Amino acid sequence: MKIGVIGCGSMGKMLLERFSAAGTAASELFAANRGAEKLRAVSGICTVCGSNREAAEKADILFLCVRPADMKTVLEEIGHSVREPALTVSLNGSISFRLLEQFLPGRLAKAIPSVTAEIGRSQTLVCFNGRADDSDREKLKAVLSCMGSVTELPEREMGMGSELVSCMPGFVAAIFDVICQSAKRHTALSEEQIAEMVTETLCATGELMRAKQMSFREVIGRVATKGGITAEGTAVIAEQFPAAAEEMFRRTLEKRRITAENAERLFTGAEAD
Repeated sequence: MKIGVIGCGSMGKMLLERFSAAGTAASELFAANRGAEKLRAVSGICTVCGSNREAAEKADILFLCVRPADMKTVLEEIGHSVREPALTVSLNGSISFRLLEQFLPGRLAKAIPSVTAEIGRSQTLVCFNGRADDSDREKLKAVLSCMGSVTELPEREMGMGSELVSCMPGFVAAIFDVICQSAKRHTALSEEQIAEMVTETLCATGELMRAKQMSFREVIGRVATKGGITAEGTAVIAEQFPAAAEEMFRRTLEKRRITAENAERLFTGAEAD
């Protein structure tokens, strides 16, 4: 199966590296990018194409890893080059199937990986348009399995799904960075020691939950004995953190809505209000 990747920024490069590591030969892996420098960085693991159109013509599965601002131009270029049986996969969640279908009326999917794909632990989200069939689903999920697990969602749920999977490593890192910085003000331990302790505990807690099929609340119950030290801390989190979590989702989902509206304007040529 021939795989094409248009756009060799951080996401496109990661896809190419993971596909190559999973055993896809360079003769079956095609890459195109508007700048030559990023293509040079991946030339050893794939076949470099002279244009986006060439990559589209060769691919059985074509991944579009381009910014919303560039997507319409790319679609106009490749619209007549994508072969009828091919599946085109957008890695941009802000652009709806309705917009994509204006240029690519065939089989479409969207995929949202996580940065944890770099260690084969992504929970990659996918959705499909109405023309995609079960064979398309099986094909895409098999290709993406080299990055971790694959979860199919309806298109309307891809936004929140992205918050919980793709954005979450950043959210988790931000939360625990705040905890580490606060801890630093109360101890002589070094910043490195604090970060190592918290990171190891965070990873081990996740593994414990998976191994024992424990919920978050069950972990709290195991550690936070009534009237104890941990219970005091979890009470503070339960009292004060919900407002921060609500605001986080309010702002990120609003940003997602605005981004989708801006993508719509780029495709339709409408002016912003």
